[in-house]
Amino acid sequence: MEKSFIKLIENALKAHWDLPALSDYKGATYHYKDIARRIAKLHILFGECGLKRGDKVSICGRNSAAWGTVFLAVITYGAVAVPILHEFKADNVHNIVNHSDSRILFVGDVVWEYLNEQLMPALEAIILITDFSVLQSKKQSIAGVRERLNEHFGKKYPKNFRPEHVSYFTESPDDLALINYTSGTTGFSKGVMLPYRSLHSNLEFAYAALDELKAGDSVVAMLPTAHMYGMSFEFLFEISKGCHVQFLTRLPTPKIILEAFAETKPRLIITVPLIIEKIYRNSLLPLLRKPSIRALLSLPVVDRRVLKAISKKLNATLGGNFLEVVIGGAAFNQEAERFFRKIGFRYTVGYGMTECGPIISYEDWSKTPLYSCGKSTLNMQVRIASPDPQNVVGEVQVQGKNVMLGYYKNPETTQEAFTADGWLRTGDLGVMDKNGYLYLKGRSKNMIVGASGQNIYLEEIEDKINNRPYVAESLVVESSGKLLALVYPDYETLAADEKNVEAAMAEMLATVNASLPAYSRIAGVKTLPEEFEKTPKRSIKRFMYQLPQS
Repeated sequence: MEKSFIKLIENALKAHWDLPALSDYKGATYHYKDIARRIAKLHILFGECGLKRGDKVSICGRNSAAWGTVFLAVITYGAVAVPILHEFKADNVHNIVNHSDSRILFVGDVVWEYLNEQLMPALEAIILITDFSVLQSKKQSIAGVRERLNEHFGKKYPKNFRPEHVSYFTESPDDLALINYTSGTTGFSKGVMLPYRSLHSNLEFAYAALDELKAGDSVVAMLPTAHMYGMSFEFLFEISKGCHVQFLTRLPTPKIILEAFAETKPRLIITVPLIIEKIYRNSLLPLLRKPSIRALLSLPVVDRRVLKAISKKLNATLGGNFLEVVIGGAAFNQEAERFFRKIGFRYTVGYGMTECGPIISYEDWSKTPLYSCGKSTLNMQVRIASPDPQNVVGEVQVQGKNVMLGYYKNPETTQEAFTADGWLRTGDLGVMDKNGYLYLKGRSKNMIVGASGQNIYLEEIEDKINNRPYVAESLVVESSGKLLALVYPDYETLAADEKNVEAAMAEMLATVNASLPAYSRIAGVKTLPEEFEKTPKRSIKRFMYQLPQS
């Protein structure tokens, strides 16, 4: 494997010149030669903007082939990319652009409607992602160059643009490649500084773990590409291998995702638990609860045939061509995980964080023990800060090539993020078995100590609640020394079953409490009229739902 991240991208563009590279699902498709040509044109525009290596460029818009092209152009120019999640509110976008010292902002048309350029005074230019038109610029010549960009391009490459013209700089491993502002489930955004070695190391892991992926294979990109999980494993890895990345440009609902899978038959599926859990709850659980199916599952031999048929149908639903479904970004519901393991479904649960760009642990679906998120990956080490890591829960701490440089312009928070001996504090809790398999127990901020000193892991209680009928999602919070369950009910199923919300929640509470020790039982339930606010990777923004303590 090439040792330079930039050379990986450069070589991929040259080697796969005539293959499809980026598509908007049910929209335009761009081949690798088209992407290389557009990158070259953007580099001309960057030069006119006076952009230098190390300068910051913000990118804020929905997933699209144009977004991917802009990102590749920025990073191959030697500028520092600042991908911004398009779901961020306008004031957050303004703050990130300013805090990151960005000189150029690429923006999607929908996002642009809500922004105020006067609140981002340091910008040299604001450029539309979709067609690279200049919306605002300090120098009139920038707009002029954009209008005559094809002419400038023709003068620079008078005898056609060919693979040999694709030649970018060579980076140093610790040079800053991008600043990724975290979406955060427990607080506000921090600018994670990721060097080229982190991007390269994540791809090095993917090359080793997912080596069966080949040039020309298709992948559906449904996670936010501005988030490191989607960027690394639905975009950068695939581009470096010569794959065809098809972006879902609309909100990735299960219906749209399954339609795209059926049509494109992706070779690799990267997803978050919420999507797989919805398939389990909405499609599989109703089937498993039918009396006829339950009867068949109680019969020896017959049950295996039924489960095999269910597995076959599920594989077909996901396109039938995938090597593996990689699940990450949040905890996976244990009941769903247990069922998928029982039917032999090809899935694995990985673990990572933005500060590691993102991968920390992973194992192939055929080897991972139930409920584990794998072993430390290539170039990474994991330890549990505990006197007995196999049996006593402690903080997960990591070190290795994937780890960030720190938080941008925030030395105090950077120092707090590392131990005295240089290990990154993840803030997650877990144990590790004798074979090195990691088992997460939740976030340290989501663990509370009971009245008698027992550790209570809120996410484990939520997992039990979410398994109950008529519950769509839940959050357990502490209120005046007691535990309260905030629940967004499955109103659609309740209505179809003519079930009263209050009665259903009372039944859920009794069942869940019966399975919990006395010190972690729930004192009450509060139902919500709408879904919880979530981060783009579909984790609940817990900090928004904390109750005042009396």
